[in-house]
Amino acid sequence: MINYVSPEEAVSIIKSGDRIFGHGSACTPNLLYDELARQSSRLKDVEMVSITQQGNVEIAKPQYKDSFYINSLFTSTPVREAVNGENGDYVPIFLSEIPILFKNGILPIDVALITVSPPDNHGYCTLGTSVDVARSAIDTAKTIIAIVNPKMPRTHGDGMIHINRIEKLVWSEEELLTIDYGSKVGAEEMLIGKHVAELIDDKATLQMGIGTIPDAVLKCLGNHKDLGIHTEMLSDGVIDLIKNDIVNNKYKGTHTNRTITSFCFGTRKLYDFVDDNPSIAFMDVQHVNFPINIMKNKKVHAINSAIEIDLTGQVCADSIGTYQFSGIGGQMDFMRGAALSEGGKPVMALSSRTKKGVPRIVPFLKQGAGVVTTRGHIHYVVTEFGTAYLYGKNLRQRAKALIDISHPDDREMLEKAAFERFK
Repeated sequence: MINYVSPEEAVSIIKSGDRIFGHGSACTPNLLYDELARQSSRLKDVEMVSITQQGNVEIAKPQYKDSFYINSLFTSTPVREAVNGENGDYVPIFLSEIPILFKNGILPIDVALITVSPPDNHGYCTLGTSVDVARSAIDTAKTIIAIVNPKMPRTHGDGMIHINRIEKLVWSEEELLTIDYGSKVGAEEMLIGKHVAELIDDKATLQMGIGTIPDAVLKCLGNHKDLGIHTEMLSDGVIDLIKNDIVNNKYKGTHTNRTITSFCFGTRKLYDFVDDNPSIAFMDVQHVNFPINIMKNKKVHAINSAIEIDLTGQVCADSIGTYQFSGIGGQMDFMRGAALSEGGKPVMALSSRTKKGVPRIVPFLKQGAGVVTTRGHIHYVVTEFGTAYLYGKNLRQRAKALIDISHPDDREMLEKAAFERFK
């Protein structure tokens, strides 16, 4: 007989000064965060570490700053105000190395708050849609508190955890958090998607980042053959490609015949698709994102995006000036892994301007901006106006290639800046 308890009883074991880990994406344990907020008067200096959080995340709000500190390893909308305010901060780190922080005691975890699928006949739950860094967090945490949700898909791979390892279990049938990137894809993103799709070879192994541009690329791959997937994240765009045998993973080089990911985030359709699907393995991000493991695949095409890129090829993907927007994540893990892969292509895809008309190709990165992908790692840059190949090009050649794919209304400004800099 499984003993389920109330959220109130479950989080009552958390003490002032504890460091808690919060499961990410669709697994974000907001039910437990809400209860922690209600108990905030008894708590001081509780530190929360996590990657992408979704939903309400009550404890990140300013009124709880004396009780909870948000130490983000990858910043997302619900915690962005805290991270850029007085009750939070950001740790710059490659996604593949976050497990090292837990395992080596650099950020030891007192309590892990997770969401799992119900136990099977053998007593094993799974980490569902997000194995990523949660695997190492539960392996090292002193205490585990879990929401057991029958709507959480049961996934194959590294996400198993026996129910006896969990200190407190809370039953919940709340709908999982969702996002529909595909519905947000517009004409501009489709143009970028078509340009990127032209770079992708048959039998390539794909990594896609997060957002509308990666989904636009997936929409443009209907005529490709024998693709594979080795990625940190899956979205809805992969479903039809797998169902239509466009993605079959036959020629990857490692984990042949299986789609490899560390987490997924999308619509309910995606969660139903990955549920008990043996062709998809959700694995520890330390394995998935390790560049040596990535490069074992053939023709790795890594498609990522950026906030801005300067005329020499430096890429800012995690901040807007000094304002922390997201994180390093797995971009460099895959850009490097793809570059080292036989026939690989690291691709940076971005719109030439923001929705507000701000140029993304710029003479200089904003003051305080973080360089995520260096100019030594950049190969292909794609906008709606075409593709620039920067690898092996000098600074003047890079500037010209990037100006050619910038927004037409920005080219005079960029040409003037390039002339002043390079004469």
